[in-house]
Amino acid sequence: MAKTTVASFHEMKVKKEKITVLTAYDYSMAKTLDRAGVDCLLVGDSLGMTMLGYDDTLAVTMEDMIHHAKAVKRGTENALVVCDMPFMSYHVSAEDAVRNAGRIIKETGSHAVKLEGGSEISKQIEAIIAAKIPVMGHLGLTPQSVNMMGGFKVQGKSEDQAKKLIEEAKVLEALGCFSIVLECIPEKLATIISEQLNIPTIGIGAGAGCDGQVLVIQDMLGMYDDFRPKFVKAYAEINIAIADAVKLYCEEVKSGEFPEIKHTFKISEDILNRLY
Repeated sequence: MAKTTVASFHEMKVKKEKITVLTAYDYSMAKTLDRAGVDCLLVGDSLGMTMLGYDDTLAVTMEDMIHHAKAVKRGTENALVVCDMPFMSYHVSAEDAVRNAGRIIKETGSHAVKLEGGSEISKQIEAIIAAKIPVMGHLGLTPQSVNMMGGFKVQGKSEDQAKKLIEEAKVLEALGCFSIVLECIPEKLATIISEQLNIPTIGIGAGAGCDGQVLVIQDMLGMYDDFRPKFVKAYAEINIAIADAVKLYCEEVKSGEFPEIKHTFKISEDILNRLY
C-alpha cells in the first residue's frame, strides 16, 4: 500500500477519489486503522472528550496532543498523520503558532497540523506554511469556539453565514491549506464549497458532496451509547461486545473456570519437589 501524503490529497481530489479520515489517539488503534487502509489519521483534540473525559476540547494542552500524536505515529506506516493544534496554542500570535506547530511536527513525527478558523488566523496559517509545515483548515462548527457559538450547533444556515463560509474557505485555500474540514454545515452548502475549491474538503456532518469524510473512531465503532450525533453512522456496537466479554471474564474468574491448564506454565517436578 502506498503512503498517503499531502500531495496524495490533491491527486485524490483531481481523480474524484473519496478520502477516508478517522481519528486516532493511541498506538494500537492507529496500527489497526492504518492496516485497514484509512488514508489519514487525525489526532484530534476531541481526545479531550473521548480519552480524557472533559466536557469539551478547551482544556486540552500541547502536552496532551504531543503525547497522543507520538503514540499514533508509532503505529502508522502508510496513513497521513495530522495533529490538531489545541486551544490557545496558535491564537495569540504568529510566532506562538509557528513555535507550537514546529513542536508538534518535530516531537511527534506528524505530517501536518490542523487549525480551526478562517481569516482571523490568516497570519498564523501563513507563518506556519512559510515554515514548511502543511496545514489542514477547519470551518463550520469549530469546537474550540463553542462558547462563542453558544453550543454545538449547525453553522451556515443563514444566507450571510453561508456566504461567509464560502469566502473563508477560499481564503484558506489562498493561504495554502492543503485541505479543509467542514463540520456540521448544510449538505448543499458543503457541496458548493467543495465544487469551488481546488483543494479537498473533508466533511463531518456536511454530507456526501465533500471530497472525503472524517468521523471520531469511538463514534464510528459505537463505543458510547449515551450520545450519538445525527451525522454519525455506527459501523459496529463495540461497547456491547466489550461489555459482554468483560462480564464473561469476571464470571469465569470468580467460578475458577479461567485460567485453564492451557493458559499456565509448567515447572520441572524435580525442582518442584526440592521446594518443599
